[in-house]
Amino acid sequence: MAGTNRKREAIQNSQDGPVVILVRPQLGENIGAAARAMLNFGLTQMRLVQPRDEWPNPQALNTSSGAESVLHQAGIFDSTEDAIADLHHVYATTARIRDMVKPVFAPRDAAQKIRKNGACGETSGILFGRERSGLENSDASLAEALLVVPANPNYSSINLAQAVLLLAYEWFQTGRPETLKNVTRKGAIPATAEELQHLFDHLEGELDACGFLRPLDKRPRMVRNIRNIFTRSDLTDQEVRTLRGIISGLRNYK
Repeated sequence: MAGTNRKREAIQNSQDGPVVILVRPQLGENIGAAARAMLNFGLTQMRLVQPRDEWPNPQALNTSSGAESVLHQAGIFDSTEDAIADLHHVYATTARIRDMVKPVFAPRDAAQKIRKNGACGETSGILFGRERSGLENSDASLAEALLVVPANPNYSSINLAQAVLLLAYEWFQTGRPETLKNVTRKGAIPATAEELQHLFDHLEGELDACGFLRPLDKRPRMVRNIRNIFTRSDLTDQEVRTLRGIISGLRNYK
């Protein structure tokens, strides 16, 4: 739908709005279209992980249709881990159910959860994969839950910008007064992705030392399965500190 009232005050990204993270996007046109979809529904925080083409990208700017501000302030990251390090909650979009045990949400349910996270002062991010093949398992395993758009099972692949628009729209709708609910966590603060990564590094280092992660050819799958246990548990920062203390205590107990 064309038409924008540029005299109206621009909608600023709410503190409870999700960060849109495009992982290894291939086409500048899709990045620009995604930025336009974000701004349509009040989101301005975009992060790019290893974009294929040069950045800034002329094609992205051309297709953003007035959403250049989203692109100008987009963060560029070398890895997905770096892009999500400061976030409390991470969700991964996928067109198929992966070989991993994680909660699965439709866009509307995910948007409500993200809105509730924001109401508690907790940050959220949504991972979107490359146009050709989506997210790799190693990226999806970093998320606490998967987001799946119900679609024609014979043709379920959705354009990158369309997927961003769907999630942005559903999030925007949850901000309407009749749907927004107040939720508290009684003072508990969820662990950030960076804190979880430190926990994984600590645990996996000890498991390597004791020979648990063998044979080596099965190590990547074993690591993913272990990480999935924790990422779907919605751990608090205190729980992460407790777990790391347990790991250290077991190591020192000889």
